[in-house]
Amino acid sequence: MLKITFSLFSAFLLLCWNGLNLQINKTSERSLQVAADSLPNASGWPAELDVTPFAGPNLTPSPACLAVAATGEVYVGVDMIGSLGKEPGKGSIVRLVDSNNDGKIDANSTFAMVDDPRGIIAMGDQVFVLHTTFVDGKASGMDLVVFEDKNHDGKADGPSKQLIKGISNPKFLQSRGTDHATNGIRMGIDGWIYIAVGDFGFHEAVDASGKKLTQLGGGIVRVRPNGTEMEVFTHGLRNIYDVAIDPYMNVFTRDNTNDGGGWNIRFSNQIQSGEYGYPVLFKNFTEEIIPALIDLGGGSGTGSLFMDDPTWPAKYNHVPMMADWGRSQVYVHRVTPDGPTFTQKEEEFIKLAQVTDLDVDASGRMYLAAWDGAGYSGNPSKGFVVRAIPKGWKYTAFKDVKKSSAKELEALLKSESAVQRLAGQQELLARFPKEAVTASWKIASDKSLPLHIRAAGIFTYGQAAGKDGITNLVKLTDDANVKEFALRTLADRKTFLDKVPTEPFLKAMKDSNPRVQSVATIGLGRLGRVEAAPALLAVKVPSSFKSPEKGTEGPHATPNSAIVPPHLAVRALVAINAVDACVKAIGTENSTIALWALRYMHDPKAVSGLIAAYGNAKDLDAKKQILTTLGRLYKEEAPYDGSWWWSTRPDTHGPYYKAVTWGSSDAIKTLLMQEWSKADENGKKFFADLNGRQRMGIDEFGGEEIVVEKTEQRIDLSKIQNKKGQVGDNSIEDVMLAIAKIEGDPALGKQLFTKQGCIACHSITKNGPLKGPYMGQIGSIMNREQIAESILKPNASISQGFASVLVTTKDKQSYMGFVSEESAEKLVLRDITGAVYTFKMSDVTSRKEMENSMMPQGLANELSYQEFASLVTFLSQQKK
Repeated sequence: MLKITFSLFSAFLLLCWNGLNLQINKTSERSLQVAADSLPNASGWPAELDVTPFAGPNLTPSPACLAVAATGEVYVGVDMIGSLGKEPGKGSIVRLVDSNNDGKIDANSTFAMVDDPRGIIAMGDQVFVLHTTFVDGKASGMDLVVFEDKNHDGKADGPSKQLIKGISNPKFLQSRGTDHATNGIRMGIDGWIYIAVGDFGFHEAVDASGKKLTQLGGGIVRVRPNGTEMEVFTHGLRNIYDVAIDPYMNVFTRDNTNDGGGWNIRFSNQIQSGEYGYPVLFKNFTEEIIPALIDLGGGSGTGSLFMDDPTWPAKYNHVPMMADWGRSQVYVHRVTPDGPTFTQKEEEFIKLAQVTDLDVDASGRMYLAAWDGAGYSGNPSKGFVVRAIPKGWKYTAFKDVKKSSAKELEALLKSESAVQRLAGQQELLARFPKEAVTASWKIASDKSLPLHIRAAGIFTYGQAAGKDGITNLVKLTDDANVKEFALRTLADRKTFLDKVPTEPFLKAMKDSNPRVQSVATIGLGRLGRVEAAPALLAVKVPSSFKSPEKGTEGPHATPNSAIVPPHLAVRALVAINAVDACVKAIGTENSTIALWALRYMHDPKAVSGLIAAYGNAKDLDAKKQILTTLGRLYKEEAPYDGSWWWSTRPDTHGPYYKAVTWGSSDAIKTLLMQEWSKADENGKKFFADLNGRQRMGIDEFGGEEIVVEKTEQRIDLSKIQNKKGQVGDNSIEDVMLAIAKIEGDPALGKQLFTKQGCIACHSITKNGPLKGPYMGQIGSIMNREQIAESILKPNASISQGFASVLVTTKDKQSYMGFVSEESAEKLVLRDITGAVYTFKMSDVTSRKEMENSMMPQGLANELSYQEFASLVTFLSQQKK
């Protein structure tokens, strides 16, 4: 289902689809989790909460997303296409109403029909929806649209209005479905809609003003509610599903790594303009990225919410709440400020069967949607929604803002509820634009108010006053408490940046607060003025800025607050195209950051400047740094045209995925060859290592490692299949009941892992060859019962990391297997017997994902109950 970044092991260890509890071995300080017999699919939650059923599959089958209006109406995205389905006409937005606030639905309606809904925002009379579009029965892209319901009858007044067209890749929506596409949407108090983009990326998405934008890979994009000013917020993510946004506009998300490589969850703080590196930088060039805050092991992040509501217990308030579909668990993250970013501590919160999304209304009612085993193509009998409220919670009506006066809306800006603040803000801006200017400035400039309220006032004032508010916002940059938000708002809208002065940002670069420094750095990049280059080049680079040792993977999920300021400065230098200033800084005290920035400046002036600097350099280390920078510039990423995608298991070597030479490549090669020819044996090793690391492809240098996958010992699976033991002679249900009572011998299970053919397609150590889904951490993700059922029923669903692929080559030969490695140049296929085939991409004429699992049923048939229990126990203990 969904954008399943995690859908493990249909080939062998598929996720259970019946909502069984995942037993995650975690230790955390949290209140006692309680279970409820009346709610079998919500199996645990803190004692401070009441969690009750709200809707079942009769109303909300296969719920992919949901949103709650401030006044409590719940909008659920029903997706009967799922992540891998291809047939349109099976999706809708269902509206659920609890009119007497007793926790039960009193009215429901189909608000609108849309296919593959992936994100919803309910704001006043408007409902924003992100969904897949179809033309003539085929996916044509994804659009962000807005519906209106001005008569409040629970149904959209008419067709939607398109805000962004084509914000996902139609080619791969057609071939794969909406699994790595574009997903959740959430509005911040700054008035932007933030969009979670998966690694399908998009080519020439068009916003309501006609602006076009292309993005290779995943990240966050944002747009104004009227569909204009679309822009990239962050880049270098894999397959995020949603974002959580706090009152100060800190953004958090939950991402993961490659299919088959562990699906490790990475929780991160998303900082505007930041590069997070997936897939080409996050292993071998990690010094260049903003790392995630933690690697949490296997999982699949889905919906996100920053809880900010006064009715909630303090320990569950002011925290990001992150749903994990793979783990059937919602987590809270205790985030602690750490310079310009954060550290975190994860805790289990609410356990739901394949939870997909969560949201809260203005009265403090939280609703959560669960997929509950609806499979990859939806299921009419699976899926539900629950309500969660604090114990002792009393309903307090939230007045419809459409009936509120300007004064009442102003008062909402001071609410302790983030939902109330946002609802009041958007209505104030829409109906009382002049009053909004006065009211928001009054709040922004009132030093007696709490910081989060003043922040709301500043962000509202920026939207209300526009360019006329610049002078007042500049004044606020002298207020130490709020200068961060004033600077952010000054540089927020590119439509009037020409009116914003540079001086407040340059001054803030010297501020003692690292958060202020970071916002000033981002702002200078957005202003686009080259005179900011000296200040940006003066940002110090920490000692942690170093490449991983050859053969090792860099720390891409370890907090490193010290790297954030220079990282943002580099992004700003690139944004203002400060080529001349960076070249001039080579050899000075700012040389390191200048060379770092020059890595991304594919400009003839950068190359000629580097060559000249090399000629003038005397120090050997300085010369090597310049040659390394030139090596990086020898190739560039090919312009993205939407015709390709790097798949669920891409080549992660970097620094580019689809590298091509460009206009200055010959000049770079001439110098490198000249210096190589003069080098001694040790010197030639430097060029070989440079060639291997940067993947320049200069044959004379050598150094590029050619890894050839080895065919495992061929295994005749049909012989294994056809043997009958206790497992093969009994029903799956009887087998499951029997092994539940048998502890099993893990040592015997390890032997059976090889004997039964598992080793042909699965690794249990990360230093082994890349095969099918990685088994080395399966025990931290699935319990014994799930593992057993997945072995016995391999076709229950097809894993996206282990789908059968039919490849046809130019010589008209066909091969079937699963993709174990893919790059722009080659494709590696491994069949079920362990045989490996490597193809040049140019020789592949077609590839098609098949409907069946690679794993044949019956591979455990010959085993006794004791043997099967031993195999399952061995796998359940794999938690690396």
